[in-house]
Amino acid sequence: MRLENILFAQAQRYPDKVALVCGAKRVTYRDLAQRVRKVANGLQSRGVKQGDRIVLFVANGIDLVELLYATFAIGAVVVPVTTRLTPHELSHICGDSRPAAIVFEGDGEKIAEVLRENATAIQVSIDHASRSIVAYADIGVDGPVDLPKLSVEIDDAAIMYTSGTTGKPKGAIITHSNIVVQNYFIHAVEWAISSEDRYLVTTPLAHRAGFARMANSLSLGGTLVVLKNFDPEEAVATIEREQITVAGVVPTICRMMLPVVEAGSERCKTLKLVVVTGEAFPVELKRRMALALPDLKMVSFFAMTEAGAVTSLSHEEQLEQPTSIGRPTPGVEVRIINEAGVDCGTDDPGELLVRAGEPGRFTTMRGYFNLPEATAEIIRDGWLHTGDVATRDASGYLYIVDRKKDMILSGGLNIYTKEVEQALLSHPDIADVAIIGVPDEKFGEAVAAFVQPDVSAALTTDMVRDHAGQLLAGYKKPRYVYFVDVLPRNSLGKVLKGDLRRQAAELQRVPPLNDRAEDSPVERE
Repeated sequence: MRLENILFAQAQRYPDKVALVCGAKRVTYRDLAQRVRKVANGLQSRGVKQGDRIVLFVANGIDLVELLYATFAIGAVVVPVTTRLTPHELSHICGDSRPAAIVFEGDGEKIAEVLRENATAIQVSIDHASRSIVAYADIGVDGPVDLPKLSVEIDDAAIMYTSGTTGKPKGAIITHSNIVVQNYFIHAVEWAISSEDRYLVTTPLAHRAGFARMANSLSLGGTLVVLKNFDPEEAVATIEREQITVAGVVPTICRMMLPVVEAGSERCKTLKLVVVTGEAFPVELKRRMALALPDLKMVSFFAMTEAGAVTSLSHEEQLEQPTSIGRPTPGVEVRIINEAGVDCGTDDPGELLVRAGEPGRFTTMRGYFNLPEATAEIIRDGWLHTGDVATRDASGYLYIVDRKKDMILSGGLNIYTKEVEQALLSHPDIADVAIIGVPDEKFGEAVAAFVQPDVSAALTTDMVRDHAGQLLAGYKKPRYVYFVDVLPRNSLGKVLKGDLRRQAAELQRVPPLNDRAEDSPVERE
């Protein structure tokens, strides 16, 4: 089953129903299907073919949804990229995925070097045209649309880049089967969602959570309401105006919306379900949500780009098992193993492994794009090694107790410390650096940098942050910068990050840096 075929079928069933809402724009299923076909035809006429990759460096909006489904319709593969990434980060993704087309916003000046590096790719701007850039408004081709007849074996849908411990993002190949099984079948059954619902996307469609809510809505025949940018007041106003019944959020979004909700809970009277993912769902946040909206059901789940949704916690379990990530999704097998590869006993910590049939056919990714060794490392004997350390209690509830991978979860976004460390080490005045995650009231975790300057250097916090901002998305920049004479290391030379976390706990008693625009969830996404 393919996503574009499901959309076309829903357009036949509900031709006049509103499929998409973004601001003042409203699009019916009939018009969306027609537009998808025209854009697909236009991409084909410009040489994009089955199996090609299309990088979509585009913010939330109706254009992005059209492009996603048009790419599917010709058997090509989407590479959705958040517009918060820097040209440096985008350059790696384009260099790795080798796109046949790149779609972006504006005149392309900010990513001029990336466009020069990919001069053979078709370059399309959402709102600009020039001799070398095609305007998106002109991409559609009228007339008979002869979409390719795709084999059922043509299943790759998207490549979603996720940073790794090496510091270089890897592209997880997500198939149509992955998306359909999870977002069409499993979620419909588990959450009792349907074509009757009106779905709100509060996070970027380029990220897994936003993409999944889009797939929920358009596969089931619902109405998808997309926020161009997140703002707490606008989100609540949209829920009220559009009579939203299902909202997808990360805990940081909940935190920011909660004061507005508590000030006028009747505005959210149509909201029946909130789906929470991306990071741990704090117990106090659950309690406040339940108090403000007593008729609202909350479900949370543990997922990762490579493994899909692994576990879920129902509404009834949110306060009964508040610190658990839930129990495995039906059809998903889990193991917890020790360093010797032996299954752990009840309450004993070990690495969490996931299996769900053949990779790419159920919930786990097919593999990493063009990285057979990395794929073989993470998927062994059919089991995907998550890198998370977990325990399981006697009732089968799972708990994440640590991360084997060196990763920070901030505002629902993954930040790999190695990537930030490598970026900072490229500064000529930084001799050594270690990155850790520290508790943050708003985002769950924040990035802290312990910097060992060159002996003769006169580094400042702003210099460190500004250098990071040239190479990394704003949400990856260190919120805290601590200068040290030397990093603590063990006898093997490994940085003692446990010591640094204890130091940070003491140092954080000092007031943190002032909030900056790039640190807000609106910009962070």
